[in-house]
Amino acid sequence: MTDLHLLLTLGTIHLLALASPGPDFALILKIASREQRSTALTAAIGISLAILVHTVLSLTGVSLAIQSSHTLFVLVQLFGALYLGWMGLGAFGVQAWLQRALATRSLVEAQANELPTSQSAINDTNAKRYEELNNRLDNDLGKSVSDNTMSATAGLLLGLSTNLFNPKALVFFLTLFSSLITPAVSNQTKLLAAILLPLLSVIWFAMLAMLLSHARVQQRLLRFGRYIDYLCGAIFLTVSVAILLRLLTA
Repeated sequence: MTDLHLLLTLGTIHLLALASPGPDFALILKIASREQRSTALTAAIGISLAILVHTVLSLTGVSLAIQSSHTLFVLVQLFGALYLGWMGLGAFGVQAWLQRALATRSLVEAQANELPTSQSAINDTNAKRYEELNNRLDNDLGKSVSDNTMSATAGLLLGLSTNLFNPKALVFFLTLFSSLITPAVSNQTKLLAAILLPLLSVIWFAMLAMLLSHARVQQRLLRFGRYIDYLCGAIFLTVSVAILLRLLTA
């Protein structure tokens, strides 16, 4: 027999969790503000698929097994924290800075192996190469929304990985189901719960994606593109640091 009250409770708690700012919200905000609407929508689908995975893992006891193994649970949290931290640094432009630094170093090493005929030739060659390097990096790292740099598939995978590798999501669903899903709950109710939570997720994030990727909204958001990146980066890094601190103090 289906427990409608239980499903309503699960849906309400899940909606409140969805509405709170976190890595998933930050990702949709970042993508929808500068990419094609289709990319933002596939990112929403990717997040919802990850939530489906978390739901199934929690209902089948796999998540509990992971949490019960101290070493495995620490490794899962550590990997998730590092992944979210890397995304946060990317939003702040640290990855772009590293890319530029490595490219410049490669250029310097290449120049050291060459023997130009004069100092003038050295200066001319250096100037041209540095200009080409900076232009190429600026084009790669500073493309506008009209360039649609991210494919729909990339959006799907990014949404999937962002939620799937977030240890807080694993703990949330494990806590939610262990508190509300008792042995007396029917398989039919469990199946409906596994459908309900991802469905609510895709509806919520698709609505956000549709709203934020609207042409007028997107144009306004682009004016604050740098600040949106910083906000998203701060959210990713906050979650990452919180997980790492919990691991260090455990």
